[in-house]
Amino acid sequence: MLSRKGIIPEEYVLTRLAEDVPDHARYRARERRARFVGKNGACNVAHKNIREQGRFLQDVFTTLVDLKWPHTLLIFTMSFLCSWLLFGMVWWLIAFAHGDLDHSTRLQRDPAEGTAGAAAAFVPCVTSIHSFTSAFLFSIEVQVTIGFGGRMVTEECPAAILVLIVQNIVGLVINAIMLGCIFMKTSQAHRRAETLIFSKHAVIALREGRLCFMLRVGDLRKSMIISATIRMQVVKKTASLEGEVVPLNQIDIQMENPVGGNSIFLVSPLIIYHVIDKNSPLYDISPTNLHHHEDLEIIVILEGVVETTGITTQARTSYLADEILWGQRFVPIVAEEDGRYSVDYSKFGNTVKVPTPSCTARQLEEDKSIMDTMPLSPKGTIRKRSVKLKPKFTISEEPS
Repeated sequence: MLSRKGIIPEEYVLTRLAEDVPDHARYRARERRARFVGKNGACNVAHKNIREQGRFLQDVFTTLVDLKWPHTLLIFTMSFLCSWLLFGMVWWLIAFAHGDLDHSTRLQRDPAEGTAGAAAAFVPCVTSIHSFTSAFLFSIEVQVTIGFGGRMVTEECPAAILVLIVQNIVGLVINAIMLGCIFMKTSQAHRRAETLIFSKHAVIALREGRLCFMLRVGDLRKSMIISATIRMQVVKKTASLEGEVVPLNQIDIQMENPVGGNSIFLVSPLIIYHVIDKNSPLYDISPTNLHHHEDLEIIVILEGVVETTGITTQARTSYLADEILWGQRFVPIVAEEDGRYSVDYSKFGNTVKVPTPSCTARQLEEDKSIMDTMPLSPKGTIRKRSVKLKPKFTISEEPS
């Protein structure tokens, strides 16, 4: 405003505005590597440049089930509407070819022709069809089996009987496909996986004198997951001796659980752990260089059969390097109360610091005495609820 009035030169104002623009930060935070599998189990993969799109049409049912709900409902509505319109046009053509429309027009213009003799002389293919609207309504009545009774097919036209049979068969096929698609979408396996939960963080601590990678998994429903199995993979960028770079190299690692093997009995939350030995990709990881492994991602996959529906379900999650806590352990959440075991899910992801050597599993295995020489992670205590003690009162007898 001042420059417009001529008080301050415009060149000076533009110079000051340019000087006031803050410079970009000299040091920028390094962008975080994209996850291969999200915390909610969704795979972060985009498929592009697919040339053979027709392969999706070879499995129409799976394609319909995989569509989003708005698209599925749109196809559901349009399939019925298009079939009604198509067969409505066929019924109108049959009536037009047989002369039913002309006869109905003559009756409307000259009611005297509507005598018993005239009615007996002319038999239409479908009664009470005098326009496309009435043919469309008759198409809906046939396919949905409403049966109002005002319109009916006569034995005058064999073509009308054939169309009636074809429309009933087509209607049954559309009902089977569309209703089956809606049922499969409402009972998809990933719906059951919503109640299979993993701990937000994973931990590395000592167990039986060995460093172990641990996580907690649980099921919120009372209905069990039958034949539940769990497995774990490490996904990271690797390079071969020949110089081939594999951006997403998947390495299976052995999981341990209290039951043994990969099978678990998930009636209560379990702590699944992986022993970091010489065959583990985490063998040379220490708390000092853990956060430098930005390309490290550990994927956990839980599979099983839903007890109520018999459908196989799968729950997934992943842990990046900054989601792994070194020198911590999960707090107990299962306690015995009133003759049965109760689970406190409010502490599902809570951890507590425990003494843990700040070295790699390789160093710990090569030198067992490192437990006495290497510094340990700080030891913490589990926080307990503070319970205020009620004051104690003593009653003394009053002197008589």
